[in-house]
Amino acid sequence: MTAAQEMKRLLFEELQLIVRTTTGLISKIKPEDLSFRPRENMRTVKELADHLAAIPAVDLLILQERPESDIRQLEGQFAEAAPSALGPLMEQGLDELKRYMEALSEQDFWHKETKPFYMDHGSSQAKWLVEIVTHAQHHRGQLFTYLKMQGYEVNMFDLY
Repeated sequence: MTAAQEMKRLLFEELQLIVRTTTGLISKIKPEDLSFRPRENMRTVKELADHLAAIPAVDLLILQERPESDIRQLEGQFAEAAPSALGPLMEQGLDELKRYMEALSEQDFWHKETKPFYMDHGSSQAKWLVEIVTHAQHHRGQLFTYLKMQGYEVNMFDLY
């Protein structure tokens, strides 16, 4: 196994864990708590869950340098989805991201740079994959905290 293949394997193993545990966290949310917002300048539980579930699919479009309008349209589809649909949608996005990354040559994985609409510089596909993992981990941690703030019985076992 090459270094690129091993790196992808490890990062996708982590993303699969994030998808599974995110789905579990979302399944605990009661409908009456979807509008909870810890502070005025923060997302609601529903907005956070939508954003988190959309990360694999949206970040794939971003690393493919798709226009902002495509990304906003996809984000809107997640926002319209029922909470129960978010886990399967996240899994589908992960599958598409994995197909894309597995189709890259080793050279392209390490060195092909793509630039998102919101930045003035690009990053390699390998760096994008790391960014996707950390982005999802960050928001999963936020969702966990939101649930803790609402009194849900969640603990570290919900994250592994």
